[in-house]
Parts: sequence; structure tokens; C-alpha cells
Amino acid sequence: MPVTRTPSNRSQRRATDVPVILGVRHTPPEFDVPRGACDCHVHIFGPRGRFPLSPSRRYTPGRASVTDLVRLQRVLRLDRAVIVQPTPYGGDNACLLDALTRLGPRARGVAAVDRTTPDSTLRHLHERGVRAARLNLETAGQRDPGVARAELDHLISRVEPLGWHVEMFTNLTVIAALSETLFALPATLVIDHFGRADAAKGPSQDGFDVLRRLVHTGKAYVKLSAPYAISEAPGYEDVDEIARALIAANPLRVIWGSDWPHTSGAPGLRRSRDGVHPFRQEDDGASLNRLARWTRDSSRIHRILVDNPARLYGFA
Repeated sequence: MPVTRTPSNRSQRRATDVPVILGVRHTPPEFDVPRGACDCHVHIFGPRGRFPLSPSRRYTPGRASVTDLVRLQRVLRLDRAVIVQPTPYGGDNACLLDALTRLGPRARGVAAVDRTTPDSTLRHLHERGVRAARLNLETAGQRDPGVARAELDHLISRVEPLGWHVEMFTNLTVIAALSETLFALPATLVIDHFGRADAAKGPSQDGFDVLRRLVHTGKAYVKLSAPYAISEAPGYEDVDEIARALIAANPLRVIWGSDWPHTSGAPGLRRSRDGVHPFRQEDDGASLNRLARWTRDSSRIHRILVDNPARLYGFA
């Protein structure tokens, strides 16, 4: 069924009525967003006094509160969210757990887990709504396949007994090098941010065939999130072909995330621990409308926004 472009009564809202959230006025969705729709990639940054940042952090973020997230979800007509532990907190998941408590059953979490995390802590995280651990290789600049394989194997051994999955942020070169390992994983894998494919190079680039086969065979989910991480084109138009190729490969293994509040910062601005690193100014309504353009089908939108996140993160 084609995407419904005429907004329902639930969606009608003048642009001037939309609140400004962290400096951005987000475009309301131009299609009928299904009930239970989920943003699968957001971050929360709480008060510094309650939630201290890691001394080894690479940048110092501003505030992005649960209240801000709830306001954003109202604008985008989303009902659920997956909160991903951001790197400035290191292995301290306290801010994540506080957000999960405040949001209740409408939210799930992706935590930071390392070799020192006790099993009792993992059980506590599970009870509070965490359903995955993140292996962030790309932000740390870790591109050694041997190191990546060892870290992935260890993380899966820790979280598989809980029924969690692993979310991996890396690039196509590492994905291709780990191909044999990834196809044989005993646990579910989620690959963030389009697998860091280079949008300008399209689906024929090296390594993309491995990502597409992982999705096609159901061995991995892929997040359509943070298009600015893979594109420099106006409106990220060159991402269209990449996104459509992944959706066509297997719409049952695709999820969407805004990446709010966009910690990568403005184009050309290097991350720094000095001062407060400003968030990138991104219109997340435009991002959601971009998904509708990629799918062109309301049943696929329902799978990507509702069914797949519910299955993956355990929403009712």
C-alpha cells in the first residue's frame, strides 16, 4: 500500500505550532505515522552534578534531557524510543537507567558493557529495560579486524545468556574482514548508521555486498540512522540508493533511528573536551519523512518503525 501523504487528524499541525527543541524546529511528519512507532537511536545527557562524565571522554556534550526527548517524540508522533549509552559517560550507565525509569515501558536501553562489568550488574540492567550492549569501534578509531573479533566474541559471551543482542558501530572494511565471523554469530547483531557505507560510492562499493547479505539472510539488522555520517550531499540525497538497497534486501531486518541529539556536531567542527561541544542542528522530522520516501509503502514503514523494533527490543 502506498504511503498516505494526507496527514490524519492526529498529525495535523501548523509549522508555527511546532516547538523549538535544542535550537531546532522539526518538520512534522508528512505521512500517517503508525501507532507504536519507535526511534531506535537516541541519547540522553543529564545534569552534570548527578551524572558525571568520564575523564577519558573525547568531547563534552550539552544537556539533552528526557523532557526534551518527550517533546521531540510528540512532534514526530513516535511512541517508543531506544536510548543508546553515549561515549562521554564511558561505562557508567546511571544516566541511561534514570531515563529508562522515567520513560517506563515506552523505552528500552543499549548499555556500555566491558570486561569488568559484573554479571549482577548485567542482570540489574536487564531488569531496568536494557536489551543490548554496544560495541563502538568506529568512534575509538579501532579498525583492526583481530581486535574487533576478540571484542565482539567476548561481548556476545557476556550478553547472550540474557537474550540481548550486540549493536556494533563500525565500517564496511571491518564488516567485510569479519564476514565469516558475523555470519556464524550465535547472537543477534545490529549494525549502526548504515554500516558507515560511503553514500557517494553507492551499493557497488567494496564491503557493501557483505552488509547487504547479512541483512538479506537475517543474520543482522541495520539501522538507517545518522545519514550525515555517510554523506556530504545537500539533503543527503545520495543516501537514497544505499537505504533502498538495504530495505529491499530484507525489510524485516531494518530499523530507523534519528541519532538525536546529534553529537557529531556541526560540519567541520572537531570534537573537543574543552567547553561544551554543540549538537549538530538536524531536522528529525525531515529524517522521518526521508524514511517514507525510501519505503514508498505503508506496510514496510510499519515493519521498520513498529514490528521490527518490537521484536528486537522486546516492546509489548
